[in-house]
This record gives sequence, C-alpha cells and structure tokens, in this order.
Amino acid sequence: MPNKLARNKITSSTQQYLDIAEFREDTVIMRDGTLRAVLLVASINFALKSEDEQNAIISAYVGFLNNIDFPLQIVIQSRELNIDNYLAFLKQKEKEQTNELLKMQTAEYLQYVSELISLGKIMNKKFYMVVSYNPLSDKQKGFFAKLLESLRPASIIKMKEERFLKRRLELNRRVENVIGGLASMGVNAVPLDTQSLIELFYNTYNPETSANQKLVDIKELRLAE
Repeated sequence: MPNKLARNKITSSTQQYLDIAEFREDTVIMRDGTLRAVLLVASINFALKSEDEQNAIISAYVGFLNNIDFPLQIVIQSRELNIDNYLAFLKQKEKEQTNELLKMQTAEYLQYVSELISLGKIMNKKFYMVVSYNPLSDKQKGFFAKLLESLRPASIIKMKEERFLKRRLELNRRVENVIGGLASMGVNAVPLDTQSLIELFYNTYNPETSANQKLVDIKELRLAE
C-alpha cells in the first residue's frame, strides 16, 4: 500500500495546481478558457525629460488609459544581474589580445568590473504588460462549473483550434491597441513569443533553479501528458 501511494504521489503533476492550461502560438491559455498575451515594455527616464516632454508623456498616458476598455496588468521584475558570461568573454579577449596596451586596458577594465560587482548586487529590472481576453464573464458560470473547472487537470483542457483562433484574433487586436498607445508616449513594446513566455514563467516560478539551469528550446521539451 505505501508503494502504491508513493507512485501516485510521484505521477501527480503540478500542472493541475496552476492556472495555466497551455502555451500556444505566443499565447497563454488559462484553465478557464481566457487568453493572455505578455508584452516586454521598454522604459524611459522621465526625470531627464524637459517639462514640456513630461507634460506630453502624461497627456499621452491619460489618453492611452481612456482608450482602454479591458483589464491590463503591469508587472515589474527585479533580478540580480548575472554577468559571468561577460566576464568570461573579457578574460578570453584579454588572452587573445596581441597589442600590449590594449591587453593591459582590457585587464584593468576586467578588474574594475569585478570590483564593482563585489561592492554590491547589480539588479536588472524588466517591465511587462499583460493583456487579457475573456469571452465570457465569470458571473455566467455556476458554482459547480467553477468547482469542476478547478479540479480538472490542465492537461485535459484543450481548446479547439477554431475557437482558439477566434479568441486569439480578438486578443491580438487588444495587443495592437496597447502597443500603439505605448508608442504615443515614446515607449516601445514587443509581444513575447512562445519560447519567451515559457522562459518567463519558468524563471518566475523557479528563481533559484533557473539561475543555474537554463531552459532548453521548446522543440526539445518533453511535456507531461
């Protein structure tokens, strides 16, 4: 009996505890059938802008919010910047350098960067905007429908292609609207593709593991059924 329970525990997938059903064609499909697109958004240094530029940005931001009639989520992630690869690149360049002056300057720069890192952690901040599309209101679902939906494993929730394409078309319209609105403020944004989405959630749910074990290409991933 203990062995049987252990086997059942091992085969139980953590997917059933996540709200995500699957990643498909640069889109996150949730367990409730709603869709998500994630935009990587660039930043601007508002403090360095002139007063007129600041007022123009604020005005554009107000217009952007007034034209949005669907939910938006802004996510900011701060991660410790890992520059080990960059340091290894500098060391290799130092070895390959034939000019003594350039070799000495490379070594001094390498030492400067190493000392800078030793003084404190260098953080890398990224900005994301999540665009959602919900074809149905949650109020239209009954209690038992919600309960069944929460208990079903994500692996059995597969959206039909025709329905997915229709909903994705509506989601893309919203994405284009958001990108255009951000552009009016001088802020660039690009939607994440499937590989980038998986890496984003992998790094988010596994911050320590992801630092040492990078995610392979999605073509090489073997997903649990």
